[in-house]
Amino acid sequence: MLRHVVTFSGRDGNSRPMFILDSIEAPGGHIARISLDRPAARNAIAIDQWLALAGAVVDAAASGARALILRSGAPGIFSAGADLGDLAGLVADPALRHRFRIDMARAFDAIAGLPIATIAAVDGGCYGAGVALAMACDMRIAGDGARFAITPAKVGIVYPAGDVARLKALVGPGQAMRLLATGMTIDADEALAIGLIEERARSADEAALALAEAIAANARSSVAGLKRILAGDEAADRLFEDAFGGADFGEGLAAFRERRKPAFGA
Repeated sequence: MLRHVVTFSGRDGNSRPMFILDSIEAPGGHIARISLDRPAARNAIAIDQWLALAGAVVDAAASGARALILRSGAPGIFSAGADLGDLAGLVADPALRHRFRIDMARAFDAIAGLPIATIAAVDGGCYGAGVALAMACDMRIAGDGARFAITPAKVGIVYPAGDVARLKALVGPGQAMRLLATGMTIDADEALAIGLIEERARSADEAALALAEAIAANARSSVAGLKRILAGDEAADRLFEDAFGGADFGEGLAAFRERRKPAFGA
């Protein structure tokens, strides 16, 4: 069973869990989960923790997981976003501003660049950089208590270009401007209606696990190839043709002929 805890060293010097990486066994292979677990700060992510999150993502992929779920271990909140207490230090430190932007982007790019399917399970509030974190995943599921707000304009800052691009791709330029310029809070139903999420469920955790299990039952090579094609990979035609010569297609074809479930490779 995969389990790894990334600790957070707070400004008070005390260490506590921040990201918990574990796994769930599924019929097709194990599913990795990264849980945000800093309830006292509503899962706010400190500047020093963005690279730790990127590392946890790399560890999840290296474990051979068939899918990754990003979730909260704290009730009532997905993430409050970046730690505002840390952001006060950016006022007089241009170098730290640059590091914050780069490290945060590395975490999001690590998630977006995984060759496995990634799912954000949003139960509770999801704000600021927390929304960007969810948008870095392939799919987003929101539970009954989910709330979304992108609030940089409320504190006099802006949103990074990469995150704005992901938001625009999901909801379109008009809705993106509406959310960014007002900082308004929307519920799960509205998030589904405008395209910010892909699925609405009573419990995002339960729905994300069911979705991940369905994905895990399929060929890992197919999921990886389809992600590359969706991302606009120039080798899309070759990926399509080469798949017919792969071991997974051989197993899928044999399973179809023998009327059994396929046992795809790792």
